[in-house]
Amino acid sequence: MEDERMMRVFAVANQKGGVGKTTTTTSLGAALAERGNRVLVVDLDPQGNATTGLGVDGRQFERSVYDVLLNDIPMVDVVEPTGFQNLFVAPATLDLAGVEQELTSVISRELRLKRALESVDGDFDFVFMDCPPSLGLITINAFAAATEILVPVQTEFYALEGLTQLERIIGLVQRNLNPTLRISKVVLTMFDSRNILSADVAAEVRRHFPDVLCKTVIPRTVRLAEAPSFGQPITVFDPNSKGAKAYRALAEEIMNG
Repeated sequence: MEDERMMRVFAVANQKGGVGKTTTTTSLGAALAERGNRVLVVDLDPQGNATTGLGVDGRQFERSVYDVLLNDIPMVDVVEPTGFQNLFVAPATLDLAGVEQELTSVISRELRLKRALESVDGDFDFVFMDCPPSLGLITINAFAAATEILVPVQTEFYALEGLTQLERIIGLVQRNLNPTLRISKVVLTMFDSRNILSADVAAEVRRHFPDVLCKTVIPRTVRLAEAPSFGQPITVFDPNSKGAKAYRALAEEIMNG
């Protein structure tokens, strides 16, 4: 019998929108899958961008992450292949938009995702949960289920604004639901080397997160922005681009970390 895999479960989170969470989730997942790791992307954002960005049409499935959170469906029953080797997705649909309200009266509502993931334990090397840009019940479910948190931080003014709130929520989850949870990686995204502000922000983030800031910096590139509309991760869409090379380097860091 095959040895059970030690599954690393990442919540990719930052309540600021537009910081590259979904791009990082899909591109990093694809770069790790390319290296022979079995990777599951769990799309927790009602917009379903991680689902469509991996070439999967969320509308064609009877079951989705919504059913996992609300109807006790095991994760294994909603996992779909993406068409890219070793890369799988648990798709999101628009139903997810109402799930926070529907969960409020459910018993153990913060642990629904953790229990659902037990059905795929050992099936994957990495799970990346693409969290919505808020710190509501969906994100708390992700934090309760995760072994690690990866925080993408855009190199722009006010980059660290709101991260204090994120750290406060993580502290609450640690005390009440998941004592081993930690921010294990912070990655700088949308970096423009021609921009002095980018370098200043990078230095500020390095001061705030000295031990967990990734060496790899994700550049701001047109190709990275284009890839999702073709339903492909950057490693497939333009394998030799700066963005693809950066996410492969980040995958190395994650594997070695």
